[in-house]
Amino acid sequence: MDLNGLAAAFAVGIAAFGSAIGNGMVISKALESMARQPEMESKIRTTMFIGVGLIEAIPIMAAVIAFMLLFS
Repeated sequence: MDLNGLAAAFAVGIAAFGSAIGNGMVISKALESMARQPEMESKIRTTMFIGVGLIEAIPIMAAVIAFMLLFS
């Protein structure tokens, strides 16, 4: 097995792990906010989905960069 492949897999794994932690924190705080202010639920949910989408973009970019480096 090539070390470049191992490094790419490691980088994608670290990015996915960080993303999972970030998503957990964002969703946890959004649920806490909705429980405290139910009237703001729709605005909080919209902001949460935007934040989760931005957080999920990071491991996707890491995978793309890893594949570009691996197959170049």
